Amino acid sequence: MSKILQFKISLKRSNPKIWRRFQIENNLMFFDLHLVIQGVMGWTNTHLYQFVYEKNSYIGNPEMLDYYDVSDDKITELSVFFDKSKMKILYEYDFGDDWVHELVLEKILDKNDTQQYPICLEGELACPIEDSGGIFGYYNLMEKYNNSKDDENSDTVEWVGEDFNPEFFDIESVNEILKDYKRIDLGFN
Repeated sequence: MSKILQFKISLKRSNPKIWRRFQIENNLMFFDLHLVIQGVMGWTNTHLYQFVYEKNSYIGNPEMLDYYDVSDDKITELSVFFDKSKMKILYEYDFGDDWVHELVLEKILDKNDTQQYPICLEGELACPIEDSGGIFGYYNLMEKYNNSKDDENSDTVEWVGEDFNPEFFDIESVNEILKDYKRIDLGFN
């Protein structure tokens, strides 16, 4: 019988912390976890990614990552790695912008047959804008976005969108996306 893994994922170097808490079945693969992270965080799944544990140990797509020791995320089940609470792993997304996330297994639960999984339970702050140059580039972008006197403000608002609110996390939209999380796979990875 499958169990449920409850994770908290936090974007490293974000201040205040950008984070999500979610649950996923332990009999899924790391590739599924990647897609769920894309959904809960709000990323677009258009860049390379990898999971990093211990020193120089990786889980990801071996065809896309040219390391010698990459476990294939499409055949590596979560239950093989996550077997006790408080385990940590890094999730790196977009190696150019270097979005590094800390993923902590908070608890292992019995499956509730009336609950749909995966599910996001809570979180704080909006996902940074994709391709904004990493966390510090994102913060710089937000300064320009919020400063109407900045010469680059109109270009920034056009790129980001007038309605973007870095303080808002839309959990209902995230859970709607998670109902069909496999559609996040654009075939890139």
